[in-house]
Amino acid sequence: MGGTEHLTVQREGATLVLTLNRPEAKNALSLPMLVGLYDGWLEADADDRIRSVVLTGAGGAFCAGMDLKALAGKGMEGDQYRDRMKADPDLHWKAMLRHHRPRKPVIAAVEGYCVAGGTEILQGTDIRVAGASATFGLFEVKRGLFPIGGSTVRLPRQIPRTHALEMLLTGRPYTAEEAARIGLIGHVVPDGTAIEKALEIAEQINACGPLAVEAVKASVYETSEQTETEGLKSELARGWPVFDTADAKEGARAFAEKRPPVYRRA
Repeated sequence: MGGTEHLTVQREGATLVLTLNRPEAKNALSLPMLVGLYDGWLEADADDRIRSVVLTGAGGAFCAGMDLKALAGKGMEGDQYRDRMKADPDLHWKAMLRHHRPRKPVIAAVEGYCVAGGTEILQGTDIRVAGASATFGLFEVKRGLFPIGGSTVRLPRQIPRTHALEMLLTGRPYTAEEAARIGLIGHVVPDGTAIEKALEIAEQINACGPLAVEAVKASVYETSEQTETEGLKSELARGWPVFDTADAKEGARAFAEKRPPVYRRA
């Protein structure tokens, strides 16, 4: 497993847990964090033993977005990672899930601040859980900036346009309850328990056929901008091959034999 000084990686069964680990800065983005995140997504994609990913933050915060001190020219930690950024100028966008979509389901476990770049990363996740006191929002316009992590494109496709535009144009904070009401997140849980709920959901996913799970996720995103006719055609192309797998036969056999299935990605 990888990781950096600002991104920790651990396994919980078949779930890879990536933790943004810069609590003294409310997990504001840094070079070590971005490099660690991207490496984490690559690890999840490459290792078939991993069936889901949970993304969370240390110290009671998720992510406060870009390090504004660094943006103002005061430097950013992690000079030793600059060669990685030079070798792949797109790395930061891939880390933030703007230019990369992991094939495994990604569940966000949010506590505290999830604002600016934090809310932008959130939009690249698949399932979202938040503690009751979590705060969301895209504050960029208040600083004269642009939410260039994908929010002007993704947010209106994930929540009603009127709510997306209000969030984008006012730069105001949103409570977890309000974020759930407009559809930005799916679960609000007691503070300090978001990771538990996220891991619970991950375990439910892990118990399913991995080939089926990955095909379903791919189909949802692949067809999201297609017409219904195009989407149904794409769904068949993704779905029919799943029925021919050994895992599909194992699922039916396990049901008939009243036992848990043993899936082998075959």
